[in-house]
Amino acid sequence: MPRPIVRLVIGAGLVTALVAGLALYGTGSITGNGAGPCASSTPSLARVAAASRGEVAAMQAPDSSRPAPDLTFRGPDGAEMRLADLRGKLLLVNLWATWCAPCKAEMPALDRLQAALGGPDFAVVAINLDTRNTDKPPVWMRENGIAQLAYYADPGGRVLPAVQRDTGSTGLPTTLLVDGAGCTIGVMKGPAEWSGADARKLIEAALGRG
Repeated sequence: MPRPIVRLVIGAGLVTALVAGLALYGTGSITGNGAGPCASSTPSLARVAAASRGEVAAMQAPDSSRPAPDLTFRGPDGAEMRLADLRGKLLLVNLWATWCAPCKAEMPALDRLQAALGGPDFAVVAINLDTRNTDKPPVWMRENGIAQLAYYADPGGRVLPAVQRDTGSTGLPTTLLVDGAGCTIGVMKGPAEWSGADARKLIEAALGRG
């Protein structure tokens, strides 16, 4: 059975959130088939594994490349969309909810990461998982100055089970790193300081830069 683990997170906001003890995660390895549509993503796995250091050391590259889960959710305009609709750029897909303290603690850093590196090659896709009081998350984002992240939501509750099946993660936040071919090249179970130098190096490495 997966064993609960506790991650030490640098940054007062994240430490406070973790002290609340709201996130437990499995520790099983992430596997894939290493062939088919994700064969070309294999070099990215080594780069992600090498760059998963410091504040993003919990980012785990799969043993071999595999397609990202087929997620369906609502886009910024409220219309239904799929993760595959964003194919063509590197995506940092973050699952969050207003009832998850560690999730809220890392949102400002995700917003800064999007502001710094977001563009034609990279985007942060933060998907809100609230299924009740669905008007609350966008209000919370505005009140907390989250201005760079587009608002994606899954009020139907389909995304979390799909990601849990794919990654073995049992808590929030959970973050997937998905390359332009739509293949998972990294999974993080728990929060991180996404606006720091370590996170930027990770994204640059995943993009094959430097």
